[in-house]
Amino acid sequence: MTNKSGPQPERTDPWPTALRILTGRDYSQAELSRRLLDKGFEPVLIDTVLQRCLELGYLDDARYALNRATSLMTRGRAVGQRVLADLRQHGVDKETACQALDKAREICDEDHLLSALMERRFPDFNYSSASAKERRRVVNFLQRRGFTIDRIMDQLTQKGFEPHDENRHNKNRQ
Repeated sequence: MTNKSGPQPERTDPWPTALRILTGRDYSQAELSRRLLDKGFEPVLIDTVLQRCLELGYLDDARYALNRATSLMTRGRAVGQRVLADLRQHGVDKETACQALDKAREICDEDHLLSALMERRFPDFNYSSASAKERRRVVNFLQRRGFTIDRIMDQLTQKGFEPHDENRHNKNRQ
């Protein structure tokens, strides 16, 4: 039985800790480095471990960025500039983040994502009959997710006017 309140052994080898961290999920180099620094390892040893992880393919910022960007987009959490900001916050360099976003855009159709998010979050929202306050609430929510105002307004006006136009068409036929 070990005494947890006693002095901890000096941490000299960050390799087992790095492997344990990487077992849970993928990390960027900057994130893994930060986590190891927080655990008290020397920067020189951390650099060695990072290099070893890169050589073995355990770390790959491009893979991490693409997976994160695709995940954020498919779950409706972020698109566009919001994805870039998230990747930069997680330690991915600007060039790698931009490349990941471009590839994620090839995989995910932003118009479809916006439509699905609107249907999920605001199924009964009708732009043409909504109050100004409700319109602002919906538009601001979508902008915080990273959608451009042009794309949002196109989607909202299509959704808002389609039922109205269909009803008018159906009444004329009867």
